[in-house]
Amino acid sequence: MDARVDSEFRFELALCAALEDPDRVVARQLGGAVARPGARIVDVCVLDPGPEFTDRASITPASIPDAALEADVGPGTAVPVGDAFDLPPERARSVVEAAVEVGYLERERRGGRELVRATARYPDDWVDELVAIENKPDLGRPGDLRAQLRFDVELGLFDRVWLATASHVTRAHLNRIPTEVGVRRVDPETGDREVVREATTLPVAQPGIEIVAEEGLRTDVEVVTPAAKARKRRRIAERAYGKGWRPDPPGCAHATTTADGRPYCDRFDRVVDPGRDCGEGCAAHEPAEPPGTDHETLRAANSAWVADPDGAPRRQAGLDRFG
Repeated sequence: MDARVDSEFRFELALCAALEDPDRVVARQLGGAVARPGARIVDVCVLDPGPEFTDRASITPASIPDAALEADVGPGTAVPVGDAFDLPPERARSVVEAAVEVGYLERERRGGRELVRATARYPDDWVDELVAIENKPDLGRPGDLRAQLRFDVELGLFDRVWLATASHVTRAHLNRIPTEVGVRRVDPETGDREVVREATTLPVAQPGIEIVAEEGLRTDVEVVTPAAKARKRRRIAERAYGKGWRPDPPGCAHATTTADGRPYCDRFDRVVDPGRDCGEGCAAHEPAEPPGTDHETLRAANSAWVADPDGAPRRQAGLDRFG
């Protein structure tokens, strides 16, 4: 495989492990665009808890479907699904099913109609800051780094944006990226971090400019309203809370995990990317059950995430896809 891609993946996991802290939540690979969802993927997102974080954590350890949060339903009187959701019936049923499964909604039948209510009030102020981190361990191969960081700064979706690198950072490097972007040098072996330049706080409550297309001297943009940004920030926060950063280890006899939960290959003696390195494409692959790793226990012990809040159902594999 591409050695550069492999290096960036291992750098990203090492950074996540170093950033994880009982006072925050760390997640990887989250959408960072509004007008064109999926057009921008942020490498790492750090969520700093707000005053009502405990209230959010008490609801469910999983991501709550955004459509359920947009619905006209609260913890009071149960309302018919058709009245609560401005969605096609099949889509509404799918959202209700997901929201019930993660513990945010409960339903009942009355007079042949399905009704739903929220299990708790959804807190408005549970996130203090959302911080985006772009990983580029080798600044000698910057790729689209400048455009990616300009996109983040112009949109202003995250409170702060950082660049993390293992390279020596020169003034020439700093001059090539927006001045609002902070820069940290990171040692992937030790997790030590050195601030080269502080990040500027971005105006998340003001309209943002999303770059939707660039061709030659022409740049097409879309103005993103504060309300649209707020909705996207909530979606990112929910996704980050439910997802985390640890990938599942591969099903291979050589697979194991590091103490902090990174997938590791004993045969090649390094952290691996299960999606790229492992499987039938690997000459050393020996099919086996994935190693037993309790990601939930690791995450709960090392971050602000709560694995099993009182009264909430246990998180089930795959549910975070609805975030």
